[in-house]
Amino acid sequence: MNRRDCLTMIGFSFGLSAADGLLGPVRAQGSGQRQPTETAQRQTTGRRILVFDVIETLLDLAPLKAPFAEAFGNPEALKTWFTTLLQYSNIATMTGDYHPFGDLGLAAADTTARLYGVTLSPEARSALVGRVRALPPHPEVPAALARLKQEGFRMVTLTNSAPSAVEAQLDHAGLRPLFERAFTVDAVRAFKPDRRTYSPVAKELGVSPADLRLVGAHGWDIAGALAAGCVGAFIARPGQELYPLAPPPDVIGPDLNAVASRIIEVERPA
Repeated sequence: MNRRDCLTMIGFSFGLSAADGLLGPVRAQGSGQRQPTETAQRQTTGRRILVFDVIETLLDLAPLKAPFAEAFGNPEALKTWFTTLLQYSNIATMTGDYHPFGDLGLAAADTTARLYGVTLSPEARSALVGRVRALPPHPEVPAALARLKQEGFRMVTLTNSAPSAVEAQLDHAGLRPLFERAFTVDAVRAFKPDRRTYSPVAKELGVSPADLRLVGAHGWDIAGALAAGCVGAFIARPGQELYPLAPPPDVIGPDLNAVASRIIEVERPA
């Protein structure tokens, strides 16, 4: 096994979806699997606060395929870079040697360049990684979010990105007015899916983790939220799968439209 294949296998062990759908469709949840559980008591009644992941959940990475392929001379470059980025975030969390997500993104770009035998100037590297601040939303996202807001849901975001980055991302996508707060992991200096990253959101909002529903397109994010005592809603975008050894969330759908409809059904007003 060469070094690039080894890196890819390690990265995908964290539950990363390939941007081109390499992992295949989400597995159907069988009746033999464990059912969702809550490890914390709710402090409120009625609808939970919706906590949205951002990259791949709300924003589409696909427009980065072409510029990454051009820069690194390989159509797999975006997948390799994003896999490496998530791998590095897990290393930073497990070792306690925290670095901001943007710094990890630059380090992942350097690693990707070495794997493909490419030399990038610091300026070119920064410009390429900086494109993550200007991603478009998935087509159904604006209307689905607006619908949830009209239904009376409180909505916030929680992302591994730095505060300035997520504000830029949401502003560029035209989504910022839909969210009450934009939370990041900087406060705990650890990255999702570490369970410590979810609890501060509940504390800041004055509720229990059980009063939060994490909406995400990454199985590892859903697993982390459930472990922290939240409930989940999984967007099974192409290439995404739930972590099979964790309880499934009670809401699963192929896109945010379907997930929003299901959330409205299961979350009753107070």
